[in-house]
Amino acid sequence: MVSGGASAKGMSPKSILVTAFALLVLVLLMLPPIREALAHGNHLWIRIFFFSWALSALLTPLAVRLSFSLGWLDIPKGRKDHGNATPLLGGFAIIATFGIALLVNYHYSLQMKAVGIASALIWLVGVIDDRRELSSIYKLLAQLVAVGILLKFGVHVTFMPNTWWGDYLEFIITALWVIGVTNAVNFLDGMDGLAAGMSAIIAFFLAIVAVQTGQQYFSFVALALFGACLGFLPHNFRWGSNARIFLGDNGSTFLGFVLASAVIMGNWAEDNIGDIAIPFLLMAVPIFDMTLTTVMRIATGKVKTFREWLDYAGRDHFHHRLASLGIGRSAAVLVIWFITFFMGMSAVVMKDVHGIYVVLLLIQGALLFGLITFFMIYVRNHQIRLFVEASQDSTNGGPDPDALDKALNSSDKPLK
Repeated sequence: MVSGGASAKGMSPKSILVTAFALLVLVLLMLPPIREALAHGNHLWIRIFFFSWALSALLTPLAVRLSFSLGWLDIPKGRKDHGNATPLLGGFAIIATFGIALLVNYHYSLQMKAVGIASALIWLVGVIDDRRELSSIYKLLAQLVAVGILLKFGVHVTFMPNTWWGDYLEFIITALWVIGVTNAVNFLDGMDGLAAGMSAIIAFFLAIVAVQTGQQYFSFVALALFGACLGFLPHNFRWGSNARIFLGDNGSTFLGFVLASAVIMGNWAEDNIGDIAIPFLLMAVPIFDMTLTTVMRIATGKVKTFREWLDYAGRDHFHHRLASLGIGRSAAVLVIWFITFFMGMSAVVMKDVHGIYVVLLLIQGALLFGLITFFMIYVRNHQIRLFVEASQDSTNGGPDPDALDKALNSSDKPLK
């Protein structure tokens, strides 16, 4: 059994205060008068959100202790550069909160049940993977089974023609979307708070879009996930300190799967064909990361087959490239949160625009990610080349700060 170190010690006064407040909120929400007052109409969202936040805030410290008790810890080694052995059962707090928050409010549909069963399978496979490092093929097969559960209960995209081939296309698109987003969110779980914070922001905007379109059950799923992530986040992202707990693959794949499934629950493009772009704006960051890494790995010859693509693990993701610009890990996380929020606002605005304005919003998003790519790849390579040249020109054998600063500010050499 690995020693828990600082992470296993008693909670700080601030944590005790938050836990006490969360317990108070939970008790108040369970009182019959308050429960009845918030059980109907436009007030139910208040109960679901605050219930999930409070429960997550209470269950996350429990997940920390459970991880140490079971020895389910992420040990620093290889590409893992965190300081201490860190609990890996963050997904337990998220999935338990998500499920309980929906169940105790007695408002759920058949589609919500399908998402719950399928996401539980994804979480369980993630737990096994965190423990035994499953083959990527086995994980892919489990994800296909989970997609099959969604399809069985009618959770799939619905914008294709009502023909036999349209139905098959919807099933294929559903599988590609769910598996793609699930793994894309998992790939972004490489820095403290990144996946949980990004998922919280996406869930927040999903809830807004659901309210805009009058989709009650869709909003319940998004709000439950939003609250669960917010209650978990203070333990996962602590500026200047190590995380007390990680999501683990069990948490990050669960978040990705629920987000992808929740989007499919929504009705898109019924009144405005441009609305079909809303899910892509909401999921723009994970989609961008997966696209960028795939293109770069193929272009540089790092992966040549589908199996190599599944198995490849490298420090070339969105967050790694941002941090390598010199802004640091925590700042890179905040930048990605901001970009996710920006794209979420664009998605909300798109609900009320038509025609050329939809195209302009999509072009705006594409230009933003194009600019980010330019800085992360080409400008970074340019800086490295100038640094090497400045080092070689130095008379004392080391880099001359003045020479490097001059080179960075005045060089007109083309990027390579």
